[in-house]
Amino acid sequence: MGWKGILGFEYGIVQAPLGPDISGPELVAAVANSGAIGILRAPDWECPDYLRELIRKTKSLTDKPFGVGIVLAFPHKENLKCVLEEKVAVLQLYWGEVTKDVVFDAHQAGVKVVPQIGNFEAAKIAADAGVDAIIVQGHEAGGHVIGQEALIALVPRVVDLVASRGIPVIAAGGIVDERGYVAALALGAQGVCLGTRFLATEESYAHPTYKSKLVEMSNTEYTNLYGRARWPDAPHRVLKTPFHMEWKNLPSHENEANQPIIGRTIIHGMEKEIRRFAGTVPNKTTTGDLESMVMYAGEGVGLIKEILPAAQVVTRLVEGAQTLIQQQFAS
Repeated sequence: MGWKGILGFEYGIVQAPLGPDISGPELVAAVANSGAIGILRAPDWECPDYLRELIRKTKSLTDKPFGVGIVLAFPHKENLKCVLEEKVAVLQLYWGEVTKDVVFDAHQAGVKVVPQIGNFEAAKIAADAGVDAIIVQGHEAGGHVIGQEALIALVPRVVDLVASRGIPVIAAGGIVDERGYVAALALGAQGVCLGTRFLATEESYAHPTYKSKLVEMSNTEYTNLYGRARWPDAPHRVLKTPFHMEWKNLPSHENEANQPIIGRTIIHGMEKEIRRFAGTVPNKTTTGDLESMVMYAGEGVGLIKEILPAAQVVTRLVEGAQTLIQQQFAS
């Protein structure tokens, strides 16, 4: 069945690489130890030595395979080299075109390449490059959203595109429970990728205030309000916090560059100031006006009722999907 392994893993469940550092070694190892695919988030700047430490710390917490996610929109060549040298199981790529050269180099190192795409054309490019699986992100997803299509329409098209090539399709966007998992399987996906649900776990590096908002709130909005200066033309889905609702119509020519500092944080070992309208979510080190910081979440956030251990999230998905199929759909 669809929950059985893809890419050599026990289960077809992927924990998204949550930025900028929310999916750290503790979360990734917990997911990996449960038989699913945990993915670290590489820094958005070149720091291969630090990334190597991050990978090796994760290896000290699990003897299971895991992955590293790299955003191609930021400097990444040295980080990519580090990932291949460390021979992690999966290289997850996002927000940029996957080339045949990258796939070839990864395969030479024994690393599988799994890009996340948001439209049919990008899926074609990825398939032609020889990738090992494709994450199809729907418009329902939280955080930065690269496409405009709903998951229910896009997944079957990509499934049909790659069916003859044996490339597994992984559905992402708004999936938080076994019902979303089974729905993705019905669309033809062989696995699911969850961000918000793993964000709301005990092991995620998100600030407790952020986690509590994921449980308390149920509405999201697709916007370009945050991080316009640092990452232009990168829309995202966020919680409709009171701060967001007050400032959501900020004129398009304004951005975080000249805004007041509302907090401070440490991200991947670097001390950073957080300005109003920055695209930086609060992690455990963050101090300041947390209520005025961006909080990414997918449309399925209203189904999250509690903070759980990551392994329990995986178990509920697997057992829930099996039960749902047996009770509701078995003949």
